[in-house]
Amino acid sequence: MGQYGRVAAARYAGTRVRRAGRAAGRALRSPFTGAARGLRRATHAHGAGESGLSKLIELHAVNAAGDMMITVALASTVFFSVPTDQARGRVALYLAVTMAPFALLAPVVGPLLDRVPHGRRAAMAGAMLARALLALTMSGAVATGGLELYPAALGVLVASKAYGVVRSAVVPRLLPPRISLVKANSRVTLAGLLATGVAAPAGAGLHLIGPEWPLYGAFVVFVAGTVLSFSLPHKVDSAKGEGRARLASHEAVAVSGGRPPKPGLRTVGPSVLHGLQANACLRALSGFLTFFLAFLLREHPLGGLGPATSLGLVVVAAGTGNALGTAVGAWLKARGPEAIIAGMLGLALSATVLAAVLYSVIAIVVVTAVAASAGFCQALAKLSLDAMIQRDVPEAVRTSAFARSETALQMAWVVGGAIGISLPLIGVVGMSVAAGLVATGVALAVRGLLGAARHGGASRARVA
Repeated sequence: MGQYGRVAAARYAGTRVRRAGRAAGRALRSPFTGAARGLRRATHAHGAGESGLSKLIELHAVNAAGDMMITVALASTVFFSVPTDQARGRVALYLAVTMAPFALLAPVVGPLLDRVPHGRRAAMAGAMLARALLALTMSGAVATGGLELYPAALGVLVASKAYGVVRSAVVPRLLPPRISLVKANSRVTLAGLLATGVAAPAGAGLHLIGPEWPLYGAFVVFVAGTVLSFSLPHKVDSAKGEGRARLASHEAVAVSGGRPPKPGLRTVGPSVLHGLQANACLRALSGFLTFFLAFLLREHPLGGLGPATSLGLVVVAAGTGNALGTAVGAWLKARGPEAIIAGMLGLALSATVLAAVLYSVIAIVVVTAVAASAGFCQALAKLSLDAMIQRDVPEAVRTSAFARSETALQMAWVVGGAIGISLPLIGVVGMSVAAGLVATGVALAVRGLLGAARHGGASRARVA
């Protein structure tokens, strides 16, 4: 073979290698690009891409991932790093130092953000950036669990709540014509759940490198969220047609100087209030189970499993129930929300009563079943409450009403969590208390919800 023949052969061989390399690259990229295209189609479906709702779905996924990484870091410091008695003390301190001030700040967050409706993108970006910086602050204290960790955790909690309030106000502004509000909220929630499922093992993997590494990961995620916040359409900063709603209306006209009372959630009839009562009890159940089962399973693992495996099994069950409830909520969007919420209370009461009766017999089945049932009932009841607010609250105060209801439900979760850490670690006692929480919701709300359903829902508010 001559010189030119050898050159040609070398070129041919090089071409084949490059082609093989490109083919291998395409094969390796294919699963990721295919998944990315699938996710993009899902988030942009039914006009969500054109309206900008897809941007909010993606932003909420980033938000959920960052929050989960911070949760992993805090759990490893406050809960897993010390014996059970000390852990209970640390969690109690965490609730006292963070939740108590939050109980005072949370009612202020909604009205404060109502006053800056033209800066919602900036408010969401600010909430993201604040958590990014606070994650760095906590990274220096997470290994020792020092007291300086708790003020930073309070700041993260408040910033997360501020993001949630603004997100609730933004959803109606990005609603495509072909999607109802409950379905839009379902998509946003599902995106957050999926992101949480990805971020939890990622955060656990980072924790193996060092206790501060999940916080470094959270910093990166929240910085990305800060940038993504400004990718939302400009119309989210519009406040056209909006007003402020209050959980309690100003009932006395004389007190208001003879002027008509300001619109509040009580002015829309019983459905929303009974729905909020029912959801508050289910959210208290969620907070209770979160803390009580965390300590119970650490001390008394299920069926010979280890504490971490037992807790992981319950977390997976609760997450699965939550995701299923969210998916079913989208399917049931046209059904009567009052009857759905009443049914969820009945299902949760049945599950908790059976759990109390059967706990000593089949604990592993009981605990996973009650966790899954609680997640399912909470998710579906919350979506039904959103549907009632959409239906019964006038547009002028609808977005503000979402912010108020979120604040009330967050505080119910805190109350349930406080009850959970105060009880002795006896499974039957805990399940009995859980049943009592749900029974309170049944007593407060079921009769009113079913009555409202029979009469075709609550009357719409008249805004003077």
